[in-house]
Amino acid sequence: MTVSIFLGALLGPMVLGVPIAFALIISGVALMMYLGMFDPQIVAQNVLNGADSFPLMAVPFFMLAGEVMNAGGLSRRIINLAMVMVGHIRGGLGFVAIFAACVMASLSGSAVADAAALGALLLPMMLKSGHDPARAGGLLASASIIGPIIPPSIGFILYGVVGGVSITKLFLAGIFPGLMIGAALCITWLIVARKEQFQLPPKASGAVRMKAFVESIWALALPLIIIVGLKFGVFTPTEAGVVAAVYSLFVSMVVYRELPPAKVFHVFVSAAKITAIVMFLVACAAVSAWLITVADVPGDLAAMVEPLMDNQTLLLLAIMVLVVAVGTAMDMTPTILIMTPVLMPIIKQAGIDPVYFGVLFIINNSIGLITPPVGTVLNVICGVSKLSMEQLMKGVMPFLIAELIVLLLLVLFPQLVTVPVSWFGH
Repeated sequence: MTVSIFLGALLGPMVLGVPIAFALIISGVALMMYLGMFDPQIVAQNVLNGADSFPLMAVPFFMLAGEVMNAGGLSRRIINLAMVMVGHIRGGLGFVAIFAACVMASLSGSAVADAAALGALLLPMMLKSGHDPARAGGLLASASIIGPIIPPSIGFILYGVVGGVSITKLFLAGIFPGLMIGAALCITWLIVARKEQFQLPPKASGAVRMKAFVESIWALALPLIIIVGLKFGVFTPTEAGVVAAVYSLFVSMVVYRELPPAKVFHVFVSAAKITAIVMFLVACAAVSAWLITVADVPGDLAAMVEPLMDNQTLLLLAIMVLVVAVGTAMDMTPTILIMTPVLMPIIKQAGIDPVYFGVLFIINNSIGLITPPVGTVLNVICGVSKLSMEQLMKGVMPFLIAELIVLLLLVLFPQLVTVPVSWFGH
């Protein structure tokens, strides 16, 4: 009964068009009234406490870093480097998109920011070369979701804060699975693009390649600084966000000089708006998360999946199917905030490593960004490409299947996540 009240109070307002943040508060209030403990002060206190977290300070800084990178030329130089390196081979523009997505993921941590940059810079080139618009858009959308998987990742930060899991370990655990998804996209692109007729750009000379590499060194150095700093304990994930923001500002304004002081204010405002949305969701989710614990919703769900508790693989498969279904109707941030406090006790009771589950959970939520009807990344690419959602979904489908296969492999073979983490000494 408790689970039904929670879901009804959450999904009902959402169906009526109520913003998710307010629907979260409504679901919490509904549970309080059902439990006979309604008190407005408790609601207000949990909203304030929900946003009062030191690790969450990384979110605005990484948001700012992503905005600065797009406005200051770092993203463009990464794409240009990929272009001169592999753009001339058959299907090269597709490989450029995947390579650029992996590198940009290590800079911004936001799938939407990467989709906007890749769509604006690469899609016109791919269409001019003769690539099928739907297939090109589908590849760019699918590659963009690597952003929340390879560190730094805003998704990992939210999951780590809500679930009480080490964000540093989550960052390091996401590197290899993110690269696996990139490799799967390369194989899929090689298969689906082999029958296309398109023009290939000329092979860049050694001098041009060296020039592009030298110009992009400042951008390529940032992910190395973050990973090395986290590994050796130089700074925490929160402090890494500050390092990323300050570094990207310095490079954009002093080295590349593509971000004039007059535009800095607009970049800060844009980052602040996005941050406000995320942080308000986090604050409101704290109300329902507290009530979920008080009402023992995880205990009720654990009783429902009790037959699967002795088999970790089957339990994970069932949860992954559930998250895929939720991802079609809900954006990534609210899904993390709502489902993490519900699933975490079940995961711990089943003896599953929370870091390993976190990687699977964030990959699954990232895939939800390219599943209709909510798919945020799909909407971004639709806006850039002027394609309809139906057209873009046809282009996305082969790559979506490849990413789901990678997710399945990670469920079946946990060593693909746990062993690479041990390489970093954590």
